[in-house]
Amino acid sequence: MTDPAEQQRRWGKYMVGAMWLLLLGLLTLFFNDVLDKQHNPNQQIASTQRGGQQEIVLQRNKYGHYVATGMINQQPVVFMLDTGASDISIPENVAKRLGLERGRRVTYQTANGPAINYATRLDSVSLGNIMLYNLPASINPNVDHEDVLLGMSFLKHLEFSQKGNSLTLRQ
Repeated sequence: MTDPAEQQRRWGKYMVGAMWLLLLGLLTLFFNDVLDKQHNPNQQIASTQRGGQQEIVLQRNKYGHYVATGMINQQPVVFMLDTGASDISIPENVAKRLGLERGRRVTYQTANGPAINYATRLDSVSLGNIMLYNLPASINPNVDHEDVLLGMSFLKHLEFSQKGNSLTLRQ
């Protein structure tokens, strides 16, 4: 038979171990949230209307990029604004999640050389209260991240201006 004092010490060790696991879990959740907000400071986009124009203001992330949560075909995605991209470039794993179909094969010239993509069309793309319809895009099988490059097929319909670490987009 086990000594009650020994049993109490054993339970105490289990409780201390459980407390440390819980603390580590909570710290992991907290720091994942902090890192996610550093990558995407525009998870909630405030939209306004000025003189009949829809307007949003994005903040630059700590890496110098404009990253924001938006929608493709009414499904959430994370955009990285890219004025150097001709189209909206969607990573293949995101395209599969969105149910997009590959179209014809397209070759793009990138800074890293030619890249093979597949054409597709998007029913709708929205960023804040700015929404555009029937836009060309491409499915990119060559990347392993989740960010959708929001290129000029979307941005050319907007007026944008940058001041400091803020980018204002107007439709």
